[in-house]
Amino acid sequence: MAMAMRSGDATGDDESEEYKPLAEINVTPFVDVMLVLLIVFMVAAPLMVQGVPVDLPKTSATKLEKVRKPMVVTLAPDGVLYIRDEPVDRSNLVNRLIALRSQEGDTVVYVRADRKIPYGEVMEILGRVGETGYQRVSLLSQPSPSSKAAP
Repeated sequence: MAMAMRSGDATGDDESEEYKPLAEINVTPFVDVMLVLLIVFMVAAPLMVQGVPVDLPKTSATKLEKVRKPMVVTLAPDGVLYIRDEPVDRSNLVNRLIALRSQEGDTVVYVRADRKIPYGEVMEILGRVGETGYQRVSLLSQPSPSSKAAP
């Protein structure tokens, strides 16, 4: 005796029991998450804008001096030498920088020169700036357009 088992209805039509997906989106978890985020941002936003309120003590200390203009030595295309925006003779460069150093203290000296100025003249200016006692001397340049595209 052989027994056979059959699934489905008696007619043998299996298509009536086929899987049908649910076409509705359950938005309840999405709404829950959005409400939590809304509450977090409502609580955090005032703290980010105002900071923590404190009662600062009074002091008799003087304010910090105003920000100084950077010390820039420029060699223009026509060969004129400038300290900041003020023209200066090459023979007077060292004395002028020493005087500024005694007034303002040791700072970085930025040296910049036009690209048409010969390398030897730029090195001469660098040597003279080094004679003045400034500990940090830096050359300025502009970035090339191709360096912006590099990662």
